[in-house]
Amino acid sequence: MNTIFIAGHAKLPTGMAARSVYETLTITAEIDKQYGVIVDASCTLATEHGRDYINRLLKGHSLRNGIDAPLDELKTGYLGKANHALIAALKDLFKQYESLNQ
Repeated sequence: MNTIFIAGHAKLPTGMAARSVYETLTITAEIDKQYGVIVDASCTLATEHGRDYINRLLKGHSLRNGIDAPLDELKTGYLGKANHALIAALKDLFKQYESLNQ
């Protein structure tokens, strides 16, 4: 395969629907090995709409360019309780990616 699969994790805040199922929020991404482009992404948000939003936000982004652009999109575009957890999980995912490319 020409892709790798990476997961980033963060603790969910209390009072969230997803917290009744998961203690942590996870963002997963399938990433092209050569270009660092996110081919597909998912997360453990409770709603399909939320999961689809994260997929569309991350899909096509090259991690070679860092994560500032998707982080900015999350900060201004996702206004749910999971915002901080999504940001932390994305940072963790990027940290995992960077550790593979050192």
